[in-house]
Amino acid sequence: MEKKKEFKILAYLTAFFLFAYFMPVEREGFMDAVYEALYLVKWYAREHVLLCLIPAFFIAGVIAVFISQGAVIKYFGAKATKWKSYLVASVSGIVLAVCSCTILPLFSGIHKRGAGLGPAIAFLYSGPAINILAIILTARVLGFEIGMARIIGAVIFAIVIGLLMALIFRKEEKARAEEALKFPEEHGGRPLWKTSLHFFILVFILIFANWGHPEVAEGAWYWLWNNKWVITSVFGVLFAFSLIYVIRLNRWYVMGSAVAVALATVFFPDTPVIPFTTGFVTLSIITGITPGEPREWLLSTWEFTKQIVPLLFAGVLVAGFLLGSPESNGQGIIPNEWVAALVGGNSLFANFFASIFGAFMYFATLTEVPIIQGLLGSGMGKGPALALLLAGPAISLPNMLVIHSVIGTKKTTVFILLVVVMATFSGLVYGKFF
Repeated sequence: MEKKKEFKILAYLTAFFLFAYFMPVEREGFMDAVYEALYLVKWYAREHVLLCLIPAFFIAGVIAVFISQGAVIKYFGAKATKWKSYLVASVSGIVLAVCSCTILPLFSGIHKRGAGLGPAIAFLYSGPAINILAIILTARVLGFEIGMARIIGAVIFAIVIGLLMALIFRKEEKARAEEALKFPEEHGGRPLWKTSLHFFILVFILIFANWGHPEVAEGAWYWLWNNKWVITSVFGVLFAFSLIYVIRLNRWYVMGSAVAVALATVFFPDTPVIPFTTGFVTLSIITGITPGEPREWLLSTWEFTKQIVPLLFAGVLVAGFLLGSPESNGQGIIPNEWVAALVGGNSLFANFFASIFGAFMYFATLTEVPIIQGLLGSGMGKGPALALLLAGPAISLPNMLVIHSVIGTKKTTVFILLVVVMATFSGLVYGKFF
């Protein structure tokens, strides 16, 4: 074992040396790709970590600490009614409206608490794939047919991929299910409705803090975007009450935290991310100094953070280097022109390449629509467009690295292959008829 470890270290050092020795820094395209990688990491840090990931980590902590293992097993485990668990998991994206990276802490949380592989995978896929805002934007910008095809395909994908994963790994799942069946029913403690209330208040804070700008400056969606921080503040107040009456934190601690957030809002009225971050910093402090469940909540949140953040940033860096950053309209080491040329028409290869490209590219929530609009203008077929829509927002290179750390190499590989294959054939069928 020791010898194997030393050889692994030698292999890593050799690979790094060869990369450094042959690194083509004199090529302009290489340096542009490096810039794109760093730009995407910077953009990701500014736009996603504070507003998306931190709330998601605390939500995952709620699942891990306040939602009992028995409850998770009851609704998503071996004891659950199969059609109910898959149905709930497959449409969760309509409620969550998150991206492929933000869903990861939640997926990790329910999987560790005993959810079956099938429902957990359905939840993992559907979270970003059935984002209701993205579906509406797709229908409005790319056409009603492709919008409908996206939502129908995403729901079917979530259920079918979940069922196939459970079937393929049925032996492992059977052993896991037998262990879950031994878990005793829990009685007493905090009522589930109180925990659910606390959970969904945090979910709505996550949703409205990240509400995207609609294409048209009118209507209900625009009103929600224009008032998103007011709505987020209302849920913030409800969250404070939940901390006092559900989690039983010291009310003076919570009131002090609320005052700190209010002062940050007064001093930085045009930078809402500052009071938003202040709220989670003070939440970390007051849960950290409160023994029992509150401190366990913080520690669980920290465990998810340690596991996921380094892998996400590594994945974002590599994705930016290879494929560029959509936010800067730049390109990575793989030229954009190559991508546009490879996804024209409705061939098997075009759909397969669109699925592979979508699977490895990182798409922030809603950014896939203008990207595909541009590719369609460059000659992309409608079939490959749907294939990219079904594969892209649901998985990404950063996403893959984290999934691997949760369920292992074999299951992650099968999951990615199922997404790519199903997206490819869905694109072929759609392209044939439309």
